[in-house]
Amino acid sequence: MKSEASYFASQAWVKGAWAKDVLLTVAPNGTWQSVQPNATPALQVGARHLDGPVLPGLVNAHSHAFQRAIVGLTERRSLGANASDDFWSWRDRMYSAANRITPDQLEAIASLLYTELLAGGYTQVCEFQYLHNDIDGRPYASPVEMSLALVRAAQRTGIGLTLLPTLYMRSGFTVTSLRADQRRFASTPDSVMRVVQDIQRQTATDPLINCGVAIHSLRAAGPSALFELAASAKKTGLPVHIHIAEQTQEVNDCILHTGQRPTEWLLTHAEVDARWNLVHATHSTPAELQSVQASGASVVICPATEANLGDGVFDLPGYAAAGGRWSIGSDSHVTRSWPEELRLLEYAQRLSLRQRNIAARILNHESSAAALFEAALAGGQQACGQALGGIAAGHRADFVTLDLQSAAFLGLPSDHCLDALVFSGPTPPFSDVFVAGHRVVEGGRAVGPDADVALWPQLAGGFGKAMRALWH
Repeated sequence: MKSEASYFASQAWVKGAWAKDVLLTVAPNGTWQSVQPNATPALQVGARHLDGPVLPGLVNAHSHAFQRAIVGLTERRSLGANASDDFWSWRDRMYSAANRITPDQLEAIASLLYTELLAGGYTQVCEFQYLHNDIDGRPYASPVEMSLALVRAAQRTGIGLTLLPTLYMRSGFTVTSLRADQRRFASTPDSVMRVVQDIQRQTATDPLINCGVAIHSLRAAGPSALFELAASAKKTGLPVHIHIAEQTQEVNDCILHTGQRPTEWLLTHAEVDARWNLVHATHSTPAELQSVQASGASVVICPATEANLGDGVFDLPGYAAAGGRWSIGSDSHVTRSWPEELRLLEYAQRLSLRQRNIAARILNHESSAAALFEAALAGGQQACGQALGGIAAGHRADFVTLDLQSAAFLGLPSDHCLDALVFSGPTPPFSDVFVAGHRVVEGGRAVGPDADVALWPQLAGGFGKAMRALWH
């Protein structure tokens, strides 16, 4: 059991604003025991002084770790008379990675990725995991083989992990089976829940690992299977994630085969509540988004991936005006820092509406960066089902310190640090990152839970070896 630790920050983000001279005490279980602004010099005695302003860590609410292996490899145009470049052509290339990666390679890729996410300010990641079976499509001797590779990667790097074993049963609305290139994804409601139970059993003593469930999409799981898994998740109190309305073709196919749009169908037929997280929802109507808000569900927005894939722009003004809750995710990991995701989210709205400071206006805040950060913080807690909503007593002591020597902050008034962090990139100037009160990034470099200063070279070497095996 760790002993109580205390920190002093001259500036910390508390209750949605900058507080001064904050004494932060971490309980032995890794949660905030107390948060005391305006601490006197006498109270600061014995506390470790942090070098820069302190922000709470953010939840990355949507990740496919294996897709880190194709970043930079899908940016050349398709050739041929009828070639096109869109989500579906990208998906074909993504499948080539999905059908090659071994458990050891997945662990190596995820380990490097998770250090990048930590350095980018994320302290928890929700892993939407559908690589269940061996490369030939047959079940592993242990059904949690690939899931455990992700667990080991998280434990090695020190990031919190919400594992979301994913239901994937068919290749489209009109069929009942998977294609040959999807055979690794095969699962059932029962097999998904067995993975959850096995992971929970094997990580029972690790407070940084928890589980939820995911349904890949409406096209990938029929109604009866969706309802069965959702009922099991409700019974056990697990968060539920689902891709929804990401592509216009998906919307059109759903209308053709069900008579309803995807978000509309889900809200009409499933018992959607505050445990649900609708990933993307890019092509949802204003009425659908109002219904999402009314249900208590949250939307997971992935701005960089949605831009990279040409998905479209989420209606943030309409959804936020209705009081909708949302989080952010890095999805395919073309970027790995939350400041860049929030910047892209705001800039997409500005480009669409030809206005500025959209988030500040619709969320009734002076600062666009603060409005975006606070919303993502609240939604992230819902996505992972953990107490990670900020620097407050009882929440896990996840936080980052800003490097005030970074060019982004030079000469700025102290109360504009968050604005500069989001809108004066590109490199996120985080100095140290702490998870459950334990430093896992020091001076911008990953050291892991054991403070192993050689961690990054080790992980980079393993990642390079995996990439060479996959692509050379």
